[in-house]
Amino acid sequence: MLELSFEFWYLFPLSILIATIAMSSGIGGAVFFSPLFILALKLQPKIAIGAALITEFFGFSSGLAAYIKAKLIDFKLAGNLLLFSVPAAILGAVYAELIPDFLLKAIFATGLLFIGVQLFSSWRKEEREKHETAHRKEFQHTYETELIDKSGRTFHYTVCNKNMGRSFAAIGGAFVGMISVGLAELQEYQLVARCKVPTPVAVATSVFVVVITVLVASAGHFYEFAQQGGEIMNQVFNIVIFTIPGVIIGGQTGPKLQKIVPEDKMKAGISIVFVIIGIFILLTLL
Repeated sequence: MLELSFEFWYLFPLSILIATIAMSSGIGGAVFFSPLFILALKLQPKIAIGAALITEFFGFSSGLAAYIKAKLIDFKLAGNLLLFSVPAAILGAVYAELIPDFLLKAIFATGLLFIGVQLFSSWRKEEREKHETAHRKEFQHTYETELIDKSGRTFHYTVCNKNMGRSFAAIGGAFVGMISVGLAELQEYQLVARCKVPTPVAVATSVFVVVITVLVASAGHFYEFAQQGGEIMNQVFNIVIFTIPGVIIGGQTGPKLQKIVPEDKMKAGISIVFVIIGIFILLTLL
């Protein structure tokens, strides 16, 4: 029988903050929650990753409603990516159960480093291209997709190198199933930095893809928790009972923050944080 404990009450306000940042930037919430659960709560990597995925699902689902209402999601593009991310997430979740905790922690830290470097590289690339006005004009009238959001803004873009996008979806999906992170970050790098998809559309579409993929991955982890039962299930319950309400609130405030805070500055700061956390986790393994 599950026993309610208020030991982790502070995760509620912290979850609001994390979800707000994650939703406004299009970065998966689990990439914040997993290190928090591993480093601060001292949870086993498998438990931390599963709890983070369950939390992320509710947070992104909350924010997804706001993006659907704003009509910013490219459902055709999302469906194309889901064909590759969902099967990969299932495989990742299966193999996560077979990997020793030490190795899984090392893979997670390496994944954080990789994501941090990719985000920072995409930020640098965007900064350089701000000064390349000729490049912008070249593609100004060449696009295959037009999307008009609820407020009447029109976005023109072409999704370049679709095979690479599908590869990133598969790799990101496998990362989500195995270590809870990677899909949102890799998709944003592909859509924004490489294909010049407008950031609001890229973030909203990425959120939709992540919600469906994380639902599949978190279901697998939750099944494992239910099978083990006892102390593990109780521990997960007493964490998500505070994180889920927090991320639901944060999921609603995130899209609003995106309109206020410069997305490029936020991306640069988050990328540096990921690199630092990844290095720190690797040092704890020595």
